[in-house]
Amino acid sequence: MNGRSDPLDPVTLEILFNALRSVTDETFVALMRSAYSTNIKERRDHSTAICDPEGRLVVQADSSLPIHLASMVGMMDALRVKFPLDSIAEGDLFVANDPHVAGGTHLPDINMAMPVFVNGRLVAFVCNIAHHADVGGMAPGSMAGGMSEIYQEGLRIPVVRLIRAGELQQDIFDLLLLNVRLPEERQGDYYAQISSCRLGARRLDEIAERYSADVLSSAFAEIIRRTERRMRDAIADVPDGVYTFEDVMDDDGLGAVDIPIKLRVDVSGDRVRFDFTGTAPQVRGNVNVTLNATQASVCYSLKALLDPDVPNNQGVLNVCEITTEPGTLLDCEAPSPVAARANTCQRIVDVVIGALKDALPNAAVGAANGANTTAVFSGRDPESGRDYLYLETLGGGFGGRDDRDGKDGVQVHITNTSNLPVEAIEMEYPLRVVSYSLVPDSGGAGEYRGGLGLRRVVTPVGHECVFNGAGERFRNPPWGVFGGGDGAMGRFAHIHADGAERGLEIKPSGIVVRPGEQVVVETPGAGGYGQPDNRAKAALRADRRSGKFSDAYMAEHYGEATSEKD
Repeated sequence: MNGRSDPLDPVTLEILFNALRSVTDETFVALMRSAYSTNIKERRDHSTAICDPEGRLVVQADSSLPIHLASMVGMMDALRVKFPLDSIAEGDLFVANDPHVAGGTHLPDINMAMPVFVNGRLVAFVCNIAHHADVGGMAPGSMAGGMSEIYQEGLRIPVVRLIRAGELQQDIFDLLLLNVRLPEERQGDYYAQISSCRLGARRLDEIAERYSADVLSSAFAEIIRRTERRMRDAIADVPDGVYTFEDVMDDDGLGAVDIPIKLRVDVSGDRVRFDFTGTAPQVRGNVNVTLNATQASVCYSLKALLDPDVPNNQGVLNVCEITTEPGTLLDCEAPSPVAARANTCQRIVDVVIGALKDALPNAAVGAANGANTTAVFSGRDPESGRDYLYLETLGGGFGGRDDRDGKDGVQVHITNTSNLPVEAIEMEYPLRVVSYSLVPDSGGAGEYRGGLGLRRVVTPVGHECVFNGAGERFRNPPWGVFGGGDGAMGRFAHIHADGAERGLEIKPSGIVVRPGEQVVVETPGAGGYGQPDNRAKAALRADRRSGKFSDAYMAEHYGEATSEKD
């Protein structure tokens, strides 16, 4: 192999591609197993990847989150602007999180990138990103509603060299740890990320012992090129035309409600353009998103609709032409807050699917729960006397599709994290989970029903705590498609010691919860697919037996078809 532009034979390329995937998968598991926080070690809210020296993402671990695609590519862009490649040395490691100057999407997602050299030549960067349970700011968990500027959301990290030629820069590390509520936990998660990067660099070195730097570079370019070609072939099968849709965000937590997102999709041959002109201006609350987060959401949506098995890399990014207006909800400018950006990204996915549903009816789904319903409990453990912070984003319903019902109680679309087990919550924190269940009747009716939301009720043990939350689809339900019904909306509630229940805002902040009191978190369901009258009788019988639907629900949506004589 004489140079990076030479084509590789298909067998060698496939072997190398799978070797690179194994590196990202192994580093993903290593980060998970060595992390301190439940959000990473249990919920797997992290991603790993390999980028080339040009900053292009080549391979992402199969278990990674699609939304993290934006942050990894964004950090690489910022790194290459700030640090000339000839100034980067073996053993360096870079860290960043800021959405406005360092390519991040929100502050809790800490990015790391380590260069990999072969015979003195920079050939790749091993990257990872992990959602830290707290990065400082005005509210525990750094995710609460009510924040009106990025400065309130936590510590902003530009791209900085945390490790220089193998030596940890202790003064920088001390600064990072001083600005968080649980420095020991954060230190453990940082070390897990650093170790994951070092493992990835060693594994790439092992691959390079068998294949030259030129071969690796050629493989990187060809992996991206064939992904782009595969996506363009899929786009060419979509009927040419103009497709439009719009939806709204519930609120921003600071007074703005029903915030519109508008989309026009133009398909012509193997090209597709997404135009969000007309979307609302950026808002005071923290549901704004940066352009790279919008890009990741659109890319995920197109991949899911056209070719779910295509690798998630720069080739997918290359085919998505996106138009936004700077200073708007989907292309916000500093110092706008962005902590709850995942909720808006989920809505972008719904809007893309809504726009293309008639062009791709066999791939479309009813609107999913459309949220990363966030619950944060913080306080002081009465036994240890140490502060604690439990953060989780809970799953909900997934939309019905053309051949099956939607899944119940799952993370959807751009966030494929798991739901934290009850045992992990009660072992790690002075909290008790009073109940954990699906929300009956929350799935939208249809030929194929939408999935159900989750219900979790939590109470503090031995000491009061503070609850912060952020919801979406709590005001506007997830819609169905082709005659399918809407899913149920989510809600937060506070149950007092006397049993009285008080509903909370969509994005509550600073709610004091005392022993004997409870917080109720109910996540949204999802929309159905197709006319309810077309639901199979066997499916109706299964619905009745499942206990997921009341007699009243079945009668309202399916009428006489629910008779036990069926």
